[in-house]
This record gives sequence, structure tokens and C-alpha cells, in this order.
Amino acid sequence: QAQLVESGGGLVQPGGSLTLSCAAVGRTFSGYAMAWFRQAPGEKRSIVAAISYNGGKAYYVDSVKGRFTISRDFTKNTMYLQMNNLNAGDTAEYYCAAAISWRTWDDPDVQDGMDVWGKGTPVTVSS
Repeated sequence: QAQLVESGGGLVQPGGSLTLSCAAVGRTFSGYAMAWFRQAPGEKRSIVAAISYNGGKAYYVDSVKGRFTISRDFTKNTMYLQMNNLNAGDTAEYYCAAAISWRTWDDPDVQDGMDVWGKGTPVTVSS
């Protein structure tokens, strides 16, 4: 059964960095757009960043532009989220997801259109 498995979360101090990974298991998602979402306690799950099926196009929510970088390695069937200059507002459970087509990422309900989800990895930014 195809799965997405996130890793790399943890506790980091404000201003620090983390790199999240999302490994595809059981099949390749090379033809899919892929994305990172996050959900803080009591809040709705929301888009963080997305990357096209060939890695040629990326989307970032305004709050992470210039700090986060999304990428994918087709040889490893893995997607990454490099997160720099983290702050308390980045604290959340981070999920990766795949969609068969490029989505309208600023649609507040875009998460409803994703086809496959991982189970999440926690990120806590605290001193």
C-alpha cells in the first residue's frame, strides 16, 4: 500500500533550522504535485508549500517565503522542507501530501483535494 512517511521534526530554538523529509513508500509519486501542510493545536490544517510533479514550480504561503525551501529528489522518491529562521509561529504538526494535479494552493479548502497523506511529524520552536 502506498504511503507517505514524514521525518525530521523535533524541538528547535527560535532562529534555528530543521529539514523535514517525506519519503514515498510502496510506489513513486513522481507524477504528483506534492505539498507540506501544518496544523497547530486548535487550528485548521493549512498549506505551507507545494512543488510540482517535475520540481519546476513551487508555491509558498506568505509567512514562510524567504525562510522555507521545498524540494524533491526523484532518485530517492523523497520530498524535503528546509526550514530556516524558525519562530514560535511555526510550531505545529507538519504533514506531507500528494495530489494528482497542481492545485489552487491559496484556496482555504485546498487540503480537501489532496489524494494521499502522511501521518505527520511534530515541530516545536521554543527556547
